[in-house]
Amino acid sequence: MPMPFTRYFAAIGLLLWAAAPVACLSTGWFVAVAEEVVAPAVESDSAAATSISQWIDQLGSAQFAQREAATRSLIEVGPAAIEPLIQSINRGDLEVTSRAIEIMRHILASNDADAVAHAQNCLELLAEGSNIPVARLAECTLDFHLRGMSEAARKRLEMLGAVIVEGFLSTGQRGLQVLLNNAWHGGIDDLRLLARVRGVLQLGVHGVQLDDASLAMLGRMRSVERIELYGTGASDKAVALLAEKLPAARIDFRKGGKLGVGGQPMIGPCLITHVQDGSAAAKAGIQLGDIVVAIDGEEVDNFEALTTKVGRHGPGEAVQIELDRNTPGSDDKRISCSVQLDGW
Repeated sequence: MPMPFTRYFAAIGLLLWAAAPVACLSTGWFVAVAEEVVAPAVESDSAAATSISQWIDQLGSAQFAQREAATRSLIEVGPAAIEPLIQSINRGDLEVTSRAIEIMRHILASNDADAVAHAQNCLELLAEGSNIPVARLAECTLDFHLRGMSEAARKRLEMLGAVIVEGFLSTGQRGLQVLLNNAWHGGIDDLRLLARVRGVLQLGVHGVQLDDASLAMLGRMRSVERIELYGTGASDKAVALLAEKLPAARIDFRKGGKLGVGGQPMIGPCLITHVQDGSAAAKAGIQLGDIVVAIDGEEVDNFEALTTKVGRHGPGEAVQIELDRNTPGSDDKRISCSVQLDGW
């Protein structure tokens, strides 16, 4: 049986959208509204559940007005329609498929967090499927949704005091670096926004207090490669759980003590290449060119070992540092000094 005229163009429209997703989504091709048609009012939950299958059948109706009315009714039903819509997509009808995914896009834009997560998961499965037209349509819908979420989340984080810059990591990868420091004035729930920002490779939390629940939110940042937790008050147990969730990420956990020096990581010996003005190190007399050999009696092989050992201490705690100082015209001099650490 030949394909009806309107459904022929629906099939063409599907392929065009797969080729140009942003344009299709922005123009809203699949939500053309016939002004003379009024969608039936949404019934009670039980009645609506009974009607959902009928509305889904009407998505493939030969009558445009009926397809439009059914689309609007399913949009109003929302979360209850997700599973039946997914089943309808597998029938192979392009008109029904295109409208079903458009309805899913409306659910993604809702304020129901559970429904959004469910719809997103279903679309991800479709995008990974073997049906290429359906996979492309699902992928473009997801990309549009996630792009909008990412941009909105980034703006909100920056308004709350987060510093977000794009640059290269030591691995050579280019991505976003996010820093939360003493300028951050967001709440616990605002930390969920971090997982919505695309392309974050490094996160630094310096001096911002995090409880176990807050730290658990960071576990959704699947693409992050490095996390710095300096003076957050986080528990060892919570950090260990975060490491389990993000096995590919390097987590630098320090309890908040700050010496205020710079050096070259992973290269021995522990040569001090920078001393911050007014820092704990400067007050203790540590100088540029000094070589730290031990802290609290433990040998220090390189600068990374120094930061690890200092990180075990909190602000205000004292550590004993031994260093070698090379004075021109004389032999190296071993110096021992007590340093009261600053905080992040």
